[in-house]
Amino acid sequence: MPDYYVYLKTGKHSGNDGATINTIPLRATSVSVSTSKTIPSMQVPLSGLVTGESETVALDIGMAGKNLSLSGFIIEGPLTRHGSTVTMTAHEIAQLIHSSVDSTGVAKNQAIVELVFLIPSKVDKDYNEVTERNIPFTYHARGDNNEFDNLNVPFRTEFPDSEANDGLKGFIRQFSTTFTADTVEVEFTLEFEIARILP
Repeated sequence: MPDYYVYLKTGKHSGNDGATINTIPLRATSVSVSTSKTIPSMQVPLSGLVTGESETVALDIGMAGKNLSLSGFIIEGPLTRHGSTVTMTAHEIAQLIHSSVDSTGVAKNQAIVELVFLIPSKVDKDYNEVTERNIPFTYHARGDNNEFDNLNVPFRTEFPDSEANDGLKGFIRQFSTTFTADTVEVEFTLEFEIARILP
């Protein structure tokens, strides 16, 4: 079982870094996922005269907004960055994330470009039951090209099969922390928007 189920990755993170290098773990107590579909629609003039019922037509062109809202707390712990592991206080980790949100995507050592939120899974990408394991929450669908949930999808993205797979790419839209005198932990709330970051 992993020590953390939610962590952030910087732009410097590579596939061999795993969950400990160039990542920031978070003790999230709540994760809210929001998906809002965008479909242009138009009411059809005079449609009620023909059928006795007005009608609206919509064009599904595959657009949706995807956001995560997290809350929880940050605790002191080790972070591995720039080739060394250091133990940072919760306050230092909070400052590090604030600095990352304030930076630009060009600053790969600073910018946070991925959020991993592990969920339990008992079904693999081919709809086979497997021993329960953790995988990153994803918007990818099960099946190969033109198969299962990807029917009529010729260039699908691979469904995850382990906690080492990629999480959600995007950016932190808002990060808030509360520093209190009577605790060494730092409470936080975070808004993450899934997006393809350019350049």
